[in-house]
Amino acid sequence: MSGLTHLDAEGSARMVDVSAKAVTAREAVAAGRIDMSSEAARAIAEGLVKKGDVLAVARVAGIMAAKRTADLIPLCHPIALSAVTVDFALDDHGVAVEATARTAGQTGVEMEALTAASVALLTIYDMAKALDKTMVIRDVRLIAKTGGKSGDWRRPE
Repeated sequence: MSGLTHLDAEGSARMVDVSAKAVTAREAVAAGRIDMSSEAARAIAEGLVKKGDVLAVARVAGIMAAKRTADLIPLCHPIALSAVTVDFALDDHGVAVEATARTAGQTGVEMEALTAASVALLTIYDMAKALDKTMVIRDVRLIAKTGGKSGDWRRPE
């Protein structure tokens, strides 16, 4: 086929065999943003959303999602995560998220970091949708990764 790792010689989907790869420390950082009205952003910042502490719930949701990535993305390997952090930055028009996933393993944690960021943003949307139905989730992306055969990578500024 075309050398894609998730396709076999006949073009069928497969899970990549990582058994011969070395165990290395690996980390991935992903980010994203949700834009919203200033009223919704203020309600989140001031803890006035009726469903509860939006960012606390979104943080736990992101961490839980990272742990379940292999259940959501069909060809991902289940990974024993050593750490997941989900951090937020609020401003007058929304919330930015940065999620970091770490492991010592044979495959990377990019999908776990991206899943954590995505689900954290979806949780913010769910908890604040009564305040602003026009919210937009955007710019979910990998920021950096370290470890593994391909080495370190950082998104160009």
